[in-house]
Amino acid sequence: MAVIRSVRGKTPKVGENTFVAETAVLTGDVTVGRDCSIWYGAVLRGDVNTITVGDRTNIQDGAVIHTLYDASPVPSQTHIGSDVSVGHNAIIHGATIEDNCLVGMGATILDNAVVASGCIIAANALVLSNARLEPNSVYAGVPARKVKEISVEQSRDIVRRTADDYRLYASWYCEEA
Repeated sequence: MAVIRSVRGKTPKVGENTFVAETAVLTGDVTVGRDCSIWYGAVLRGDVNTITVGDRTNIQDGAVIHTLYDASPVPSQTHIGSDVSVGHNAIIHGATIEDNCLVGMGATILDNAVVASGCIIAANALVLSNARLEPNSVYAGVPARKVKEISVEQSRDIVRRTADDYRLYASWYCEEA
């Protein structure tokens, strides 16, 4: 069974029909929406500040989600919208990921960055603290830079297909339970 642990009087909340893998860890002030999936080795550590995840979002294997302490000089929270895919081994630290985004494998998004709706963050990209990304755009590199714009339809196609695939994969595990 997954580690779901209270810290500092806050207990993670997991929405209806959400798959949480046995080796996932959710601690403290974490709220996960409905129809999500949190995969093997993923860590959502809300011990020092708030983490929220919208509906139909998947946090893939080995991803780490954390924040900066509320009492620090520049605190941060992590807010991940609905219909977002966070790729294997990605790190989101105190950033906002709006709805309908894809965060590639191994990407890192740092404190107080805002990834606008419809963005695709390439594998291994580094989005720096306080960055403000434009909607419906692809970002790649270290540091991440906009490499192209995509139509709302293209973004929705790519992002929605991945999110839908992960809802299917999660259903296989829920059937076995």
